[in-house]
Amino acid sequence: MQRIGLGHDTHRLEPGDGLWLGGLHLPHDRRAVGHSDADVLLHAITDALLGAAGLGDIGELFPNTDPANRGRASAEMLAIALDHVRAAGWQLGNLDCVIFAQRPKILPHRSAIRKRIAKLLGTDESRVWLKAKTGEGVGPIGTEQAIAAECVVLLQQD
Repeated sequence: MQRIGLGHDTHRLEPGDGLWLGGLHLPHDRRAVGHSDADVLLHAITDALLGAAGLGDIGELFPNTDPANRGRASAEMLAIALDHVRAAGWQLGNLDCVIFAQRPKILPHRSAIRKRIAKLLGTDESRVWLKAKTGEGVGPIGTEQAIAAECVVLLQQD
């Protein structure tokens, strides 16, 4: 059996000292605003995994009303969600992700982000793909008011 999950996340940007993306802290003059470390890519992956397995979403598992989630590392949330997915009998087939950001440019960081995500998921880097799109100077992405990510995941069960 196979299932497909879709994850999406968006965070506001404000002046800052870098942003978390794919489990890495990238140098940047802005930061993402959120209850946790605001890693939009790991949040989208977490939602995709949970959705494909029929286990809810990131907001249910880690509500922003719970003080324990304040400043929480998204990598930790992904690990917990992955444990739930595996306990339900699912294994990762592959995932395909898109980051929507005017800046920073993702291509120079793509390999490192793919490696980090593969490590977090306990899988081969060949099962993780990442693309990036700018906002072409239009809307909240293009004017650097926001950053977003989407991810599609394929889960397999014996």
